Amino acid sequence: MTTPDQAEAAARRRDEADPGHRHLFHVPPAEGGRHAEAAYLVGNSLGLQPRAARADVDAELETWATRGVSGHFTGERPWVPSYRSLTGPSAALVGASPAETVVMNSLTVNLHLLMVSFYRPTAGRDRILIEDSAFPSDSYAVRSQARHHGLDPDEVVVRLRPRPGEENLRTEDVLGHLDREGHRVALVLFGGVNYLTGELMDIPEITRAAHRAGALVGWDLAHAAGNVPLALHDWDVDFAAWCTYKYLNSGPGSLAGAFVHERHLGDPAIDRFEGWWGTDETTRFEMAPVSRPPATVEAWLVSNPPVLAMAPMRSALAIFEQVGMPALRARSVRLTGYLEELLDRIIPGRPLTVLTPRDPARRGCQLSVRIGRGGAAALTERLSREYGVVVDDREPDVIRLAPVPLYSTYHDCWRAADALARLVDPA
Repeated sequence: MTTPDQAEAAARRRDEADPGHRHLFHVPPAEGGRHAEAAYLVGNSLGLQPRAARADVDAELETWATRGVSGHFTGERPWVPSYRSLTGPSAALVGASPAETVVMNSLTVNLHLLMVSFYRPTAGRDRILIEDSAFPSDSYAVRSQARHHGLDPDEVVVRLRPRPGEENLRTEDVLGHLDREGHRVALVLFGGVNYLTGELMDIPEITRAAHRAGALVGWDLAHAAGNVPLALHDWDVDFAAWCTYKYLNSGPGSLAGAFVHERHLGDPAIDRFEGWWGTDETTRFEMAPVSRPPATVEAWLVSNPPVLAMAPMRSALAIFEQVGMPALRARSVRLTGYLEELLDRIIPGRPLTVLTPRDPARRGCQLSVRIGRGGAAALTERLSREYGVVVDDREPDVIRLAPVPLYSTYHDCWRAADALARLVDPA
């Protein structure tokens, strides 16, 4: 039988053979336990700070201090066009062209701006289809969009649930609903990776089915961007939005991304809420009363981007350009698979159940665990205070563990499983 010391040594050997890129990030100190650094398995809530981020922020502060307003147009990185330095790397991460991709606002704001354009209810086709376990902000957003159109959200918003006794929404059940009721659906808006269970939805198949039914399709990629490979253009997605403070490590409350498929760009029939940054840049400072939007996703821009918030994004996106999503995805499958193996060893006899699909193709790096006795928040607190293992919880009974392939280690996974085994008594 393997001893804890032998299991820990085995985890460290895996890290030697498959080291990741932890050295590029600041890792918080452990609150408790015998290790100096935290086993930080909560990048699905807030990614770690890239070590290069401080210099990028300091550079913008220096420009502000030494150039003042002229920093908009002069210097090494003038502020007016600086948001475009984020466009190419962001487009590459989601499988889009630069003309289809923009960094702006925050996630739910972007979803609202995009639904203004792509939720077009008509008599007989007014339903919004979401998953029952959608992130609350998405639920609030679609319900308020329904009310904005004078509709009853309790009638218009349709929430698809897993089958009785199951935790995850089957693709065939989504397709079946669209086959039966798609003629009534105006918009499908799902999370690409479910925030609660970690399930990766079949984005291309659901998108095709919704289009066959005559509906438009948007995706909330908060838990997908930087976590799993994406190909929004090739998958024919109508629109998408994502935050950048989770897997993309751009800082708390950082800017979000937006995608609009090229077939919608330049379409004069599409309504938008407009602002001065969404007009043609060559005439922007003519201060004309009528907007002249470009035939790109930048037509959805409303305000000038916040320069200080963009600064750490450059550092974060540069890491993805350097490492590449294929390599990250491959390490993610190995790392998450290892954590799953460790959990499989400790779960028998304990009131613990992994909710996330076992098939690596149906998940990202997050594994969600249900605590049969409840008390997820208390367990999370003890994991950190007593063992330096940082995970998060969704009360009353789910904890989420996300070994992020950029900076998490096999040793982090071992620490988490070992601490759970010590804190959760057998049933």
